[in-house]
Amino acid sequence: MTPIKSPLAPRADATTVLAHTDLHGRTAVVTGAASGLGVETVRALLSAGARVIMPVRDTARGEQVARDLAQETGNSDVHVLHLDLGSLASVRQAAAAILAAAPRIHILINNAGVMATPQGLTADGFETQFGTNHLGHFQLTRLLMPALLAAAPARVVSLSSSAHRLSDIRWDDPNFQTTPYDPWQAYGQSKTANALFAVELNRRYGPQGVTANAVHPGGIMTGLQKHMPEGEAQRRGWIDENGVPNPAFKTPAQGASTSVWAATAPELDGVGGLFLEDLQQSTPLDEANPSPLFGYRPHALDADSARRLWTLSDQMIEQTGQ
Repeated sequence: MTPIKSPLAPRADATTVLAHTDLHGRTAVVTGAASGLGVETVRALLSAGARVIMPVRDTARGEQVARDLAQETGNSDVHVLHLDLGSLASVRQAAAAILAAAPRIHILINNAGVMATPQGLTADGFETQFGTNHLGHFQLTRLLMPALLAAAPARVVSLSSSAHRLSDIRWDDPNFQTTPYDPWQAYGQSKTANALFAVELNRRYGPQGVTANAVHPGGIMTGLQKHMPEGEAQRRGWIDENGVPNPAFKTPAQGASTSVWAATAPELDGVGGLFLEDLQQSTPLDEANPSPLFGYRPHALDADSARRLWTLSDQMIEQTGQ
């Protein structure tokens, strides 16, 4: 089967992707929209006429971003509310507020995330990255499902990463309770979880008109790297000795492009369960000659693992009473 592709160049920016798309009358929810890729995602959606809800941890910063984007795009239909993905109580409160404001949600972009954090636990006792990147979005999406179904056809976009290659799900110890903590293994696990979540969400709700795909935005320097020492970023080849990003990396505006393409492209109507990057359907990683920034490992789209992760996630949340 020929991979699905956008007619645009892989490095087109998000606003260009939506330049000929009319989203008036559609509501989008974008997590983590106060910085980095989230800002560019909201900018493109507002420019296309969408109503956008921004659940963010830092509401003061989110309000400033919303004001700036409203003035720039001429679309003032942008709304900010508080969401801490590391707290299931906050997720429940945010979901209730979103549902009250938007009984129909056409687009949900689970964009927020943390990367390579020091070892820690969320408010509910989960490893920080697994709890924030995966479980917070897992529960938010489930709580918003009535509004997504009401708007069907609707789309969910789950932000993954090439870092999913670093780790499958650690089924016996997802919270690193019995094994030494490695921040990159933990990040990789959470990004695998983001991809598997899209696979199972699509299996469950695709027939009802809510499709889901995973997106790798590409290599981009944003606030996501705040826990990475400069020396480590240089050793990894992400920046040079002067702090200049690797020329293979994208700008945030380019990085947001696959998210908005996944959320709106007609070539993806009714299509889900894919791993998308560079404005196209990704392909399995060539293990003999792996690309640093393109291609997925099969564990990220494994249907059995996706079902197993859904069950595990449900059980983990249920045990908290949230």
